[in-house]
Amino acid sequence: MNDSEPRPAPVHLRASEEGASTLPTVYDEVGGMDAFEELSRRFYDGVQQDPVLWPMYPHDDLEGAIWRLSRFLGQYWGGPSTYSSMRGHPRLRMRHQPFHVNPDARERWMRHMTAALDTMGWPPMVRAQMLDYFERAATAMVNTFEPTPER
Repeated sequence: MNDSEPRPAPVHLRASEEGASTLPTVYDEVGGMDAFEELSRRFYDGVQQDPVLWPMYPHDDLEGAIWRLSRFLGQYWGGPSTYSSMRGHPRLRMRHQPFHVNPDARERWMRHMTAALDTMGWPPMVRAQMLDYFERAATAMVNTFEPTPER
């Protein structure tokens, strides 16, 4: 193509630089932020009963943990960038580094997230996409192969 030929119009997937996607998103399909808040609450309902995972979470700021998880997931799946606006880049590995995340903790996390996801009644394709992401993300958080310390 030379400079005298007309250039094709660019393809825009968002209404503006910070705007919403022009394509349907998982965020929209499941019902927006309220749906991600509900998923996060159901996830933490399980975590609170888990003797390995619960000590890793802020007991005195459970609402804050729910807010952070729901805003992160909402943003990741096509919603507003509230999480990044308030907390900066997610840096998941860095944020999880202080915790003893071994394969057992990963499996427990996945069990609670899968159970929460299964209660949501979302379309099978959405469930499959989310589980694929959660599997990869949970594996990336493993930072030790040492057994869980006795408490």
